[in-house]
Amino acid sequence: MRIPVAVVATVVLAVGGVGTAAVVTSSADVADRAHHGHAVDPGRFRHPEPNAYFPLTPGTVFRYRGTDEGAHYRERLSVTHRTKPIEGVRTRVLRDVLRRADGSLAEKTSDWYAADDDGNVWYFGERTATYDRHGHVASREGSWQAGVGGAVPGMIMPARPRPTDAYRQELDRGNAEDQAWVVQRGFSAHIAYGRVHHVVRSLEWSRLEKGVVSEKLYAPHLGTIWERDLSGGSERFELVSVHRP
Repeated sequence: MRIPVAVVATVVLAVGGVGTAAVVTSSADVADRAHHGHAVDPGRFRHPEPNAYFPLTPGTVFRYRGTDEGAHYRERLSVTHRTKPIEGVRTRVLRDVLRRADGSLAEKTSDWYAADDDGNVWYFGERTATYDRHGHVASREGSWQAGVGGAVPGMIMPARPRPTDAYRQELDRGNAEDQAWVVQRGFSAHIAYGRVHHVVRSLEWSRLEKGVVSEKLYAPHLGTIWERDLSGGSERFELVSVHRP
């Protein structure tokens, strides 16, 4: 199902234009606290449940290929064995490395995620850097950490994502304000990795990037399998391979 740009714009205005986005999940109370500027309860992360649509198994490596503004890229996303304590929660460190077609480093990011006892996966921040072709850091824009400067965790994937779920993925005002809206689930998709089933589709955008809306597809035990800009950008990436421990 292709979402018309007019519909996308309406949703962005309706959901992104309010102070907080609604969350319809089994842990709506936890999400509601986070979205109103309160830290999540570390007690809800003592016995984390796996989330099929956002796997965090250490040692797993996902490889993607894609284009942005006509340039070709290769991406390697690793679920590391490292953890980082943030706001009383032990988060999992994911390492995301983006390289240009010639092999030069374009971007390197460490992301911090944690699943709660209900299986919702939360996003606690990232340390990111983009690089010029000489290997020098060009920018660290977008880096943030929950508990620092008023930033709070956001939800990256509900335990049971379903259409009409809408939620903040990150909240560091003026720096990181991504949001998502689940619009479809239960269909099949064919990508470079192969044919996958029980796919979830979401629309994602940032209040800091007016007019840019991305479509993302998630699949069980694979996480993100596809993303592309529907409006306001040219980025497009798809999953190529997965190495499991």
